[in-house]
Amino acid sequence: MRRLAVSGTYSTGKTTTTIALSHLTGVPRTHARTMREILADALPGKRLEQCTAAELIQLGIRRFTERAVHESHLPDGFLSDGSSLHEWVYGKVRVRAGIHPTDGYEAGEQAPGFYEEVIDAMGAVLKDHARRAYDVFVHLPVEFDLVADGHRPVSKRFRSMSDELLRGTLDELRIPYHVVGGTLEQRLATIVDIFGLPARMSLERAVELARRETADTYRQVSEAAERRPA
Repeated sequence: MRRLAVSGTYSTGKTTTTIALSHLTGVPRTHARTMREILADALPGKRLEQCTAAELIQLGIRRFTERAVHESHLPDGFLSDGSSLHEWVYGKVRVRAGIHPTDGYEAGEQAPGFYEEVIDAMGAVLKDHARRAYDVFVHLPVEFDLVADGHRPVSKRFRSMSDELLRGTLDELRIPYHVVGGTLEQRLATIVDIFGLPARMSLERAVELARRETADTYRQVSEAAERRPA
């Protein structure tokens, strides 16, 4: 079994796609919690847009650690929701787009001077992990609107820059990848065809299960965020 990572920036459908693909094929799925999920344990009472540059670095390290541990439990292969490159890209784009890059971002709100140097040093580790941990990527392009859930302090510009950097980094590392777009059903059919994966249930059933799980997770995260102090 190969070690397959599904790549893509915010709101490209990585989570729903990987959950559905795991149900469809039986390939075990691995992932790390999102930054905002980790935030509740690491920095109680804070929202992501309130974090300092140093705190964002801490969250990135925590997320990568969680990701690497989960992957290590699946030595025979896995399907990964995201990859270590996402921690790298998240930090790097914040250097370029501002520490809190919303659509109302002002050019003067730059990350502190040390931030890019630290992110680049982290990037060396995260890229090395990607070379060793993943055999191939499926990259999901930006096709859907950004989910307006109030918990993603990013903009269309941030998404576009992240997508460009993700693909550029895969090219730099010479890790093979396939760009797969379309509806969820079309994505699943294409990925199964590319890799010759088995199907243990119908596409429709896999999609139904994935959408249910994604909705449940989204609700739980949103409820947890609402309970945090303002």
